[in-house]
Amino acid sequence: MKLALLADIHANLEAFEACLTHAAAQGAQRVILLGDLVGYGADPGAVVARARDLGAPCVQGNHDHAATHGPEGFSGRAAVAMQWTQARLSAEDKAWLDRLPLALDEEDRLYVHADASDPAAWHYVEDAAAARASLAATTARLTFCGHTHMPLLCGVTPTDKLATHRPPAGTPMPMMEPWRWLAVMGAVGQPRDGNPAACYGLLDTARSECAWMRVPYDVAAAQAKIRAAGLPDSLADRLATGA
Repeated sequence: MKLALLADIHANLEAFEACLTHAAAQGAQRVILLGDLVGYGADPGAVVARARDLGAPCVQGNHDHAATHGPEGFSGRAAVAMQWTQARLSAEDKAWLDRLPLALDEEDRLYVHADASDPAAWHYVEDAAAARASLAATTARLTFCGHTHMPLLCGVTPTDKLATHRPPAGTPMPMMEPWRWLAVMGAVGQPRDGNPAACYGLLDTARSECAWMRVPYDVAAAQAKIRAAGLPDSLADRLATGA
């Protein structure tokens, strides 16, 4: 089975739709949402509605949590965007986001937005030490997360040696036994690795391999919506550079 793994959509409807269309063309049979549907972008309601219509498994991200509970600990522009988002989501949408689980188990896979060792603390998995802590917290063979907006693949051997990789775009990366693996999927709606193309994961469960797919989308349209909404210009500017 092919699974499309989408993280950090961040209310970017153009990027979301582009990734869904691309995944369908690649033969994806299911979609998994790894959190942060909202925040930063200008289409929170439309993205939540699309996610709900998909009926896809979805975990809660820190921005999804903040949509109900407020942007505690958020930086300046993130807080501004979340306050704007809160004012535009319906009570039903907020309740739906608030009910999302922090993690989901499926067969040999764990889906979580951030670090699996303490999902509610929203720790970033950015390096080997954080990857090791996350892997140690679960017995799942494969862990998939988001939150950093940066693609990363980490594997741990049966002798507890850890290897990390920055996966190349579009190249299937083997995730074979007996190693255990952690994959950070990058971001659909706000990439931060210097590539403005939307990023999502395409997992082939039969082959046990995952590819990080890059999908061009209408960046200008997403930027125009952010500026028209009165959100910080920097949130629009960064979409063009993947910064």
